[in-house]
Amino acid sequence: MPSSVAQRIKRVREKIDRIRAAFAEIEYLCSGTLHQRTKVCGRPTCRCAQDPLARHGPYYEWGHMRDGRLVHRVVTPEQAALLQKAIDNQRHAKKLMRAWEEQTERLIDLEAPREP
Repeated sequence: MPSSVAQRIKRVREKIDRIRAAFAEIEYLCSGTLHQRTKVCGRPTCRCAQDPLARHGPYYEWGHMRDGRLVHRVVTPEQAALLQKAIDNQRHAKKLMRAWEEQTERLIDLEAPREP
């Protein structure tokens, strides 16, 4: 194996190691969408009935798939902050997986090249 190929293999393996290290730093991970909502209570004498800025809330709702169905859950502001971090981490993890896949393909091509 020529040294240039060995160097390229080493660089690809280093990239994969960095991807693995990035995964190790992820603590919270989940899919879904977080919504912040305000609500009108329905009492005609309440300020929220006349003034959109006086609506009740904010309330946080987390929508996600469970057993093939979309479910919604009301969460506290503290839970919402953690969920947002977990959702962001999920998106980041998907990018890392795509990068790992690309590097794996390069590694396979370098270690076991196709015959001409």
